[in-house]
Amino acid sequence: MSELGQRLKQARLEKRMSLDDLQEVTKIRTRYLEAIEEENYKVLPGSFYVRAFIKSYAEAVGLDPNEVLNMYQGTVPAAPPEPTVETIRTPRRSSARSTDRLSKWASTIMVVSFVLLIAAIVYYFVVVNNKGDSSGAINEPNRLTDTADPNATSVPSPAPGNGGGATATTTPTPTPTPTPSATPTPTPTPGGALTLVNSSNSLDNYTAVGGKLDITVTAAGTQCWYRVDSFPNNSKKMEKQGTLKQGETETFSLTTTAQIRVGAANAAKITVNGQELNVGDASNPKNIKITLQPQP
Repeated sequence: MSELGQRLKQARLEKRMSLDDLQEVTKIRTRYLEAIEEENYKVLPGSFYVRAFIKSYAEAVGLDPNEVLNMYQGTVPAAPPEPTVETIRTPRRSSARSTDRLSKWASTIMVVSFVLLIAAIVYYFVVVNNKGDSSGAINEPNRLTDTADPNATSVPSPAPGNGGGATATTTPTPTPTPTPSATPTPTPTPGGALTLVNSSNSLDNYTAVGGKLDITVTAAGTQCWYRVDSFPNNSKKMEKQGTLKQGETETFSLTTTAQIRVGAANAAKITVNGQELNVGDASNPKNIKITLQPQP
């Protein structure tokens, strides 16, 4: 193994990533990744794919791809092409693109409709109400009784010459205002306690009832690679992945089933809903899946 293969492999080991982890990130088969580390480029399908695979490998382990390609160009000439290519294919996403277009159109229509609705409301209150106020102000001087108490009772003054006095007004009895009843404040649903269902060397399955999942991943060793996935609507979604230095922490708050993966179990500390999980002391990758079940 020359300098190029040693440098790539050393960078992968420093990130505590196995070849399977690297395959999941780069979508390159493990036998091709092993061939790159051993610089056995005849196994790869051709010189174009050799450069593309080396670049993807370097980006995944945090190296400068241009520097790595220059090392490859200076040590190994272009390899003879081979006819077959074995890569992990991903399904076409034409339907997803169509759905995105429809979503954008629907969002645009909703925004335009909302703007028109706001404009109509403003027109009604500003223009129509102002016209009504102006027409009512013309008759205001003649509406002297509008300022009087509607509950007051007027006593007519006696006829002239009978010792007439001023009009007497009785004070109305105030009506007590009912006290509104207080609306109870709903109690937030806490995250459910975890229950271990089954466990193997690389996968632990837990369940949690109701609430949410408050997840904390901390690098307990020198550094630790991690990845957190959620499952909204039964579809897998990557929340975040990366490498934590010693003492660094990442937190997540999810309301769906979650899966946590670390490059080395003995380099990570994982806490869910305040409960620290036992991930073991092995240096191998560890997977933890927590199935969030609804409240009974």
